[in-house]
Amino acid sequence: MTIGRLAKATGTKAETVRWYEKVGLIDPPRRTDANYRVYAASDLARLSFIRRARNLGFSLDQIRTLLDIADRQDRDCASVDAIASGHLEEIDRKIADLTALRRELGDLVTSCRGGTVAECRILDALGTDITR
Repeated sequence: MTIGRLAKATGTKAETVRWYEKVGLIDPPRRTDANYRVYAASDLARLSFIRRARNLGFSLDQIRTLLDIADRQDRDCASVDAIASGHLEEIDRKIADLTALRRELGDLVTSCRGGTVAECRILDALGTDITR
């Protein structure tokens, strides 16, 4: 299949496919006599894997490692579990950080009583003595 068909089948832009090739996540495809890229079903499967992993928030380095592990079917999947568990912990940390941030900002918004900028509790909480 062509790069356009591959991109469409995976919901990826052609430029992204080329970039994944450049960074080594996808092997360079064979070329036609007219120098067009031609992709196989295995490329579609690999790109689909990459897209799904990206959608789950895995980094490119994590995806590269997962692909390397997946290429060796006889390996123990403990390393895959470790990568996924580490990523899940990272997500949980981000959720906790965002929850705390939301609570703090919500408290600031709730403390607003209207009025003038000179009386603004939100700006006060941000430490604004920035007037010139």
